[in-house]
Amino acid sequence: MAIQTSYVWDHEMLAIQTWAYQCQACNKTVYLVDKLTADNRIYHKACFRCHHCKGTLKLGNYNSFEGVLYCRPHFDQTFKRTGSLDKSFEVPLANLEHGWLEQNKVATMFAGTRDKCLGCKKTVYPIEKVAVDGSIYHRTCFKCTHGGCVISPSNYIAHEGKLYCKHHHIQLFKEKGNYSQLEGESDMREKVNATVVTAES
Repeated sequence: MAIQTSYVWDHEMLAIQTWAYQCQACNKTVYLVDKLTADNRIYHKACFRCHHCKGTLKLGNYNSFEGVLYCRPHFDQTFKRTGSLDKSFEVPLANLEHGWLEQNKVATMFAGTRDKCLGCKKTVYPIEKVAVDGSIYHRTCFKCTHGGCVISPSNYIAHEGKLYCKHHHIQLFKEKGNYSQLEGESDMREKVNATVVTAES
């Protein structure tokens, strides 16, 4: 919605026209420097964001439905996957029961996911997924518990659900001469008993 203010010639005054626009997202005034127009609607550049992920959009990477803005991946996830225009981000249970996901392997590559990261408990999308020993992590959550360093599936050690890089795992062992700071006391007793039995044999 545009608010027009115009001044006319009156007693030798210069005619001035000013235009003020209202942002469709925040309803505040938009000045020409910060104006972005999409679908005949006016936004601040900073308010032009995806409704789902709040990511900043550009004119070349957005879609809208009923005035609601989406980035392309979330628009596809919301509308194209379900085949309808109901704004659901979950796969209907009827589709899962009928084996819809198993039948269309290409669709499953681009479909949403129900996988949750073991580290942060949030949804893990295929592009950021690290799977090891049946556990799923974000790439950014797959890091050493002790030092916070980045680890990979080939250089990690897991103890009681905690991840360690091989370097810090060895370092913690050298500090105490055992893994007592990593493992529970019952696990250590079992290892000591096993060592004693082996030594007696």
